Amino acid sequence: MVSANSELTYDSKIEGDVIVTRADAVINWIRSNSMWPMPMGLACCAIELMAVAASRFDIARFGAEVMRFSPKQSDCMIVSGTVTYKMSAAVRRIYDQMAEPKWVIAMGACASTGGMYRSYAVLQGVDRILPVDVYVSGCPPRPEALLDALIKLQDKVKRERSFSKLNTA
Repeated sequence: MVSANSELTYDSKIEGDVIVTRADAVINWIRSNSMWPMPMGLACCAIELMAVAASRFDIARFGAEVMRFSPKQSDCMIVSGTVTYKMSAAVRRIYDQMAEPKWVIAMGACASTGGMYRSYAVLQGVDRILPVDVYVSGCPPRPEALLDALIKLQDKVKRERSFSKLNTA
């Protein structure tokens, strides 16, 4: 009997020179280990986002070192900082230009809840305009917290279904 957990991970059976596994497992393994972030550095959290790419924290260990500033080439948007209403339309437009599948990390208190800004100009959480997959707390959060969020997002991607079931009705 196959357990539910073995279906979600890259579980292979080696027969000679042939590896047998599920297509979902391989595709999700590839997606989770080669995330290309779209950095949306809007405020001070962007400095911590930049620190993650430096040698001390090295986001490359997790397959996310290819920061793409083109939405068509990225699959994970990292919203770091205060999102104003004036900027929210641009953030949404960039998200809409990203190819499927795509994920969002809200980095910091301002991106998650509006932070200390309770004003008419600040969006009270980026989740009002985008579907957020992982929230990172802190003001600003440490680079280790962003790496932890990336690991949690990779775990989520590994559990997703790659193919939708076809309607055979």
